[in-house]
Amino acid sequence: MVTIKEVTSREELREFVKFNIRLYEGNEWHVPGLVSEEMTTLDKKKNPAFEHCKAIYYLAYLRERVVGRIAVIVNESSNKVWKQRYARFGWVDFIDDDEVVDRLFEVAEVWARNQGMETMVGPMGFTDLDHEGMLVDGFKELGTMATIYNYPYYRCQLERLGYVKETDWHEFKIYIPEGIPEKHLRIGEIVKERYGLEVVKCRSTKELMMWARDVFKLLNIAYAPLYGYAPLTERQIDYYLSIYMPMLRLDLVTLIVRREDRQLVGFGISLPSLSEAMRKAGGRFFPLGWFYLLRALKRKPTVVDLYLIAIHPEYQNKGVNALLFNDLIPIYRRLRVHYAESNPELEGNMAVQAQWTYFRREHHKTRRLYRKDLSK
Repeated sequence: MVTIKEVTSREELREFVKFNIRLYEGNEWHVPGLVSEEMTTLDKKKNPAFEHCKAIYYLAYLRERVVGRIAVIVNESSNKVWKQRYARFGWVDFIDDDEVVDRLFEVAEVWARNQGMETMVGPMGFTDLDHEGMLVDGFKELGTMATIYNYPYYRCQLERLGYVKETDWHEFKIYIPEGIPEKHLRIGEIVKERYGLEVVKCRSTKELMMWARDVFKLLNIAYAPLYGYAPLTERQIDYYLSIYMPMLRLDLVTLIVRREDRQLVGFGISLPSLSEAMRKAGGRFFPLGWFYLLRALKRKPTVVDLYLIAIHPEYQNKGVNALLFNDLIPIYRRLRVHYAESNPELEGNMAVQAQWTYFRREHHKTRRLYRKDLSK
């Protein structure tokens, strides 16, 4: 009784995007994305990732009612960098029904094999800046704009199909201390003098734009060793700049620069939590979604999302992160921020997790990347 249909029209793509919102209607922990933004990400004519990605989208129907969705992606750039033949699945949602899940993944795996792929992994998107990782712990924690929320039965269904753990991401609440830890103050001063570094705060959006491309170039360098990462192209950088630049608050962007040549060696970008605003928007930018988001971006937040942090490999494990926190902690205190959401950190990335050692923190969510051998 379950039928699977490839998404071929804009109307079907909208149905594909909106299914997630309908499936989680009334769920107090789910944070819906903006339909217009999701449509753009999935649009093969608008997302520059399609210069090196192939993708197909499927909807599952039961008695003419949509009951599931899945996207299957081949990122040729990532496969070339990592010497793999991997397909990715993402944008996956379904009711708790074995037949629905069986049929969705059956067609997804057939398509991946037909592309010559040997392994299926997911949930993943086109790039590391898309949603990735299935929630396996922390179901009664509010989601964030940058992460996936899913029901507990998703994990059971995937494991029933033979999907196994590839890696996990951990997420932390980092509680803002009353002052900068003394050790951080000392390390920060030592690092500034030893390596000739300084903290830069931009006074205008125009000034921040002068650093914007350097931020993404550093992101490409610093994130290169992370799972499945492929460098962002110039067109992708332009694409993400158009999305994220209007959202940034100058006080929550910290740049670390080498004095002698003004080279960017590190940055930290945090945002006021947009979770409650996104929930009020309900996926719609109009008529009032824009108002909820703008108000959340401008007001004093009780929670911030640590959206992106990167340090050049030459300066990693040398205490440079202390400069970020020495700048941001007083700002968070002034804004009366209670805690920061770390967003996903790979479980094996101990250097990143070690930076929270001197803070009170809580590991409150875990999300998982699943893998299945398609040759069997």
